[in-house]
Amino acid sequence: MRDLLHFDSMITPKIVTLIYWLALALIALAGLFTLFAGEGGIVVRLLTVIIGVPLAMLGARIYCELIMVLFKINENIQRLADRN
Repeated sequence: MRDLLHFDSMITPKIVTLIYWLALALIALAGLFTLFAGEGGIVVRLLTVIIGVPLAMLGARIYCELIMVLFKINENIQRLADRN
């Protein structure tokens, strides 16, 4: 509890992981919705699912990794400060 109240440890990386998994689930559901209830021809819907869904998942992964990099930098800087 002390860590939470004094910001000695970060909870945001755990939240980012949860947000990532929720984003993947929503992207997959959107892909299914597009496939079965989307507008346009079947070819357009299939291409959207085959190309769009993996690209959206990749984008979500990159976004979450960029946020996590900031927290890793913070951890490394804290270690350096504690060493001195």
